[in-house]
Amino acid sequence: MTPTQDEAHSLALPLSRIAALPPFNQISALLDFYRLVRPWLSGPRLGGMYEILEYDSTLELLDVKGETAIFRKLQRVKFLQDNIIAFQDYAWGDGDIFADYRCSPGIVVDRYQEGDRWNILISLRESKSKGDIENFYSERKVKRGFTGSEEWQQVEIRSATQQLHMNIIFPKQRRCQRALLLQRSRNRMIVLGPEHFHIYPDGRQLLSWETSKIRRFEIFTIRWWW
Repeated sequence: MTPTQDEAHSLALPLSRIAALPPFNQISALLDFYRLVRPWLSGPRLGGMYEILEYDSTLELLDVKGETAIFRKLQRVKFLQDNIIAFQDYAWGDGDIFADYRCSPGIVVDRYQEGDRWNILISLRESKSKGDIENFYSERKVKRGFTGSEEWQQVEIRSATQQLHMNIIFPKQRRCQRALLLQRSRNRMIVLGPEHFHIYPDGRQLLSWETSKIRRFEIFTIRWWW
């Protein structure tokens, strides 16, 4: 269940008090606050608070050994309720998946693990109203995460989503040789042909796939050989 309008308003009140604290006390106070309200903000409950109009996921491999990669997400979000004060990001994979992390807007106030998934709670630093639209950008550096000849990139749909774009950028000196798209709920596998590949002027290779046929809790995986 999600908080009622009265409950959400009562939760929003401490935020105004936290904002009045000296800057060096705000992070600690926000962390305590989010631990208190985490039952409302974690897992599928948060999914009903907003929908994703467009979800763009891009993985860029920065070297031929797969030692360093940058994972970027841009999500255009429409809020479905009033008094929304948080957004949730998530991550998983091999290697050091949080070698660096940044997001905009908002600040990270909590990060915790459930199984193989990491959940990241982001304070918006303001309350959002029903119908508001916001672009959320997150970027994280991954170290030693893609060092095999066969690798994968995955997106899990936790909120209602209208459009999904998945992109992988390969270095000029080591391009993708073969790629498959896996859709878990339908147990379906698609070979990604030449129409999904593009060469940039600088020689890097782009592998892309998109869909508007998206169910909540679906998992899409691109598996590739390079």
